[in-house]
Amino acid sequence: MIMKTIDDLKKLKYLVLDVDGTLTDSGVIYDENGNELKRFSTKDGQGFNIAHAAGLQIIVMTGRECKATIRRMKELKTDYIFQNVKDKATFLKKFMEDNNISREAVAYVGDDLNDYKAMRLCGFVGCPTESAPEIIEIADYVTRVKAGYGAVRDVVDYIITERGDRSEVIEKVIEENM
Repeated sequence: MIMKTIDDLKKLKYLVLDVDGTLTDSGVIYDENGNELKRFSTKDGQGFNIAHAAGLQIIVMTGRECKATIRRMKELKTDYIFQNVKDKATFLKKFMEDNNISREAVAYVGDDLNDYKAMRLCGFVGCPTESAPEIIEIADYVTRVKAGYGAVRDVVDYIITERGDRSEVIEKVIEENM
């Protein structure tokens, strides 16, 4: 793991997030009608507010498709929501090329092998504590917080703290919520 510099972290403009095992605890629950249910952390929701206040656009990219994910991501004013993405690396590479986004501008938070190749395309990688060993090995930051319990918020807090603008970003969030 190579520590990112303040300048590296200031180049970040996009935050790519996996859903299952990152924004959720990786469990899948079905009700008696076959509807898929998910539990999202409000701490991660506040992490979205902080990320936006810090100037990061949020891209949610998941291999599954779920109405609960769409609902929650819309509530959180997610900039881009992509579901049913089976090859995340190819999809992300094309998205970056189509939008002229450099590797250095992208942070990625994921947890498992289906995120690995896409993570390798990014300038910063974060992951929850219980991520696959291969993901932990390439991560710039491994949160001590479990997935679905504020791990994304912790990664965002790490980024803004390390780049030195935590106070002004948090003040902006507080002002926007008054």
